[in-house]
Amino acid sequence: MNRILLADDDIELCGMLKQYLEVEGFQVGMAHGGESALNQARTGGYDLAVLDVMMPQLNGFDVLRELRKDSLVPVLMLTARGEDVDSIIGLELGADDYLPKPCNPRVLVARIRAILRRLQSQTQHGEKSAPPEILKLDDLEVQTGSRTVALNGRPVTMTSTEYSVLEVLLREAGHVVSKAELSERALGRELTRYDRSIDMHLSSLRKKLGPLTNGEERIKTVRGVGYQYTR
Repeated sequence: MNRILLADDDIELCGMLKQYLEVEGFQVGMAHGGESALNQARTGGYDLAVLDVMMPQLNGFDVLRELRKDSLVPVLMLTARGEDVDSIIGLELGADDYLPKPCNPRVLVARIRAILRRLQSQTQHGEKSAPPEILKLDDLEVQTGSRTVALNGRPVTMTSTEYSVLEVLLREAGHVVSKAELSERALGRELTRYDRSIDMHLSSLRKKLGPLTNGEERIKTVRGVGYQYTR
């Protein structure tokens, strides 16, 4: 049974979502302030954290920023509806996905399950890979079993979602992958209208990996088509 941390200062909403998630088979812990959310998330006792942006003490961005210093626990951000900047900032800080509030509990469950399903699939794949498969291209090396990334021999820290996006692009290096396909294979869900998740994860990957050694763009955007890892 997966354990979910639900962090939101709206006590009534938290209680309602907790009941819904428990009916769906999750164990749920709650936090109503940023400091409490950060402390609970750092215990390692949760499989995923749902963080509201607007919380007292520390807001959701602050919690995520601090959490990413020593934890890669999957995080789904709850942002104000229509505030695209909130979702962009959350993804830039290392969130795995986001949902605007007020959110439909069914959609929340679907997003949570998509993230957990992807992680479970990757873990099972890693356990079956002995020795782990190595994807190596130019200065980049990815070990799929341990889900580690090295650039010029130096480790690169990535969130689970960033790693998933990178692995899909590497496996299709030299070929264009559509945004819709990348969403399905890397995020485990269909692409929705106005969804910026893939764009922001790619932006983060570009910052972490930089250009190729010859100065050429590592991950290209093919306008109106998709994305391509340069071979």
